[in-house]
Amino acid sequence: MKKLTCHCGGVEAEVKLPEKGFEKLVRCNCSICKRKGYIMTPISPDNFKLIKGQDLLTLYQYHTKVAEHYFCSKCGIYTHTNPRSNHDKVYMINVGCIEEVKPLELKNIIISDGENHPLDKK
Repeated sequence: MKKLTCHCGGVEAEVKLPEKGFEKLVRCNCSICKRKGYIMTPISPDNFKLIKGQDLLTLYQYHTKVAEHYFCSKCGIYTHTNPRSNHDKVYMINVGCIEEVKPLELKNIIISDGENHPLDKK
């Protein structure tokens, strides 16, 4: 298990990652993600356990109000999201919040085309 925290440490979670490392690293180009600029990885809800800070987490939703974006209300750091795609089956976690991870050294990052998400088509 690895520890995931916001900047102030008020929000803390345990995450179970694959032993071989990250299976997928993603940056999204949707209107919110391109502004946040973080790198994320998918994780099963069974492998994510919030340890503390539930009261500090703030939920942000927009447009279709399906995705749930969570950030610390004290320090403002985005920790995870429950995305529109595979909403009930996956969380996307901010890899920069995982202890011992150096996000600027990560390679093979996929760009997810959130700008052209199927739920946005009319």
